[in-house]
Amino acid sequence: MANSSKDHVLNTPPADAISSVVFSPSSSLLAIGSWDQHLHVYERSSGDSPFTLKQKIEFEAPILDVQINDSTAFCVGVDCTVRKIDLETGEQTVLSRHDEASNKAAYSTEHGILLSTSWDGTLHVHQPESNDFIRVKLAAKPFAVSLTRERAVVAMAERKVSIYDLTALKRLVEQTGGTADHQSVLDMQPWQERESSLKFMTRAVACMPDGAGFTTSSIEGRVGVEWFDPEAQQNTYAFKCHRQMQKTVDETGEEQDVDIVYPVNALAFHPVYGTFATGGGDGVVALWDAQTKRRVRQYHPLNSSVVAMSFSPDGKFLAIGVSPGFEDGKESEDIDASQVKVVVRELADGEAKPKEKK
Repeated sequence: MANSSKDHVLNTPPADAISSVVFSPSSSLLAIGSWDQHLHVYERSSGDSPFTLKQKIEFEAPILDVQINDSTAFCVGVDCTVRKIDLETGEQTVLSRHDEASNKAAYSTEHGILLSTSWDGTLHVHQPESNDFIRVKLAAKPFAVSLTRERAVVAMAERKVSIYDLTALKRLVEQTGGTADHQSVLDMQPWQERESSLKFMTRAVACMPDGAGFTTSSIEGRVGVEWFDPEAQQNTYAFKCHRQMQKTVDETGEEQDVDIVYPVNALAFHPVYGTFATGGGDGVVALWDAQTKRRVRQYHPLNSSVVAMSFSPDGKFLAIGVSPGFEDGKESEDIDASQVKVVVRELADGEAKPKEKK
């Protein structure tokens, strides 16, 4: 039996709801995007906390997603811009502008391209080194995006899922990309199009480390597991999670059990073992094995909703963004800053390893 993990709550967290947490490829940096209009960058530390605040960069509007390598960060947000930030100098470069807020970003180190999606129903594909980009029309309003080494999965409204070939996207940028703010929107055919296995609105998507498939999660406490290979699609399945049974009293005074369902806001795959974590509005993080369809473990609830997660590329840490998720219907109230925190879970050896088959 592996030793238990250790939780570290980072100092100086964002002052408003967290939107994104992501590690750099070397696992040395951890970037946090937030509605407080700041990018928080933490660096690996040998002290009591494994990560300490390195820099805090201010933006003109709330940040909705972040990507990072060891010298550059990319941010998208409510001001509709896609920005490149030099972490050494602090210089910001606007790579493109969407017509509406840009909600998601994903960077391919293998292809050197940055993808951004927007509520305007477009996908921007950038080549950050040259500042060239293209606009691609999406089938519906995008909610989530994730990459393998060769594919990009975009989950959208109306249960639509489009899968793009990254080599084809890079080639298109090289052939037709430019820096003008008002290019035409390209009507590019995805590598694959399909309908999500989940019936309700998608909250997150995460691709398997081996590139074989992906998982999606919904507002209705379910996770779907799918494969790219058409012959393997018959193995697609979905399961319920992040639900709590509570006792209530009906109008007649009789006690009954009610299944309280929480959204599954975050998904993340362990880079070594291939298990994946789910984070829900119930504040719970659970680990699952997609192959055996079994839960590996479930952790104690945190004090608020889990809104974002990221495993470090070396597999030693799981960063968890915690913020009020308004599951209790208090959307009109101001965010309680005491409930906003970043928890870095230091995993014990083999903790995320799949259980042996019975």
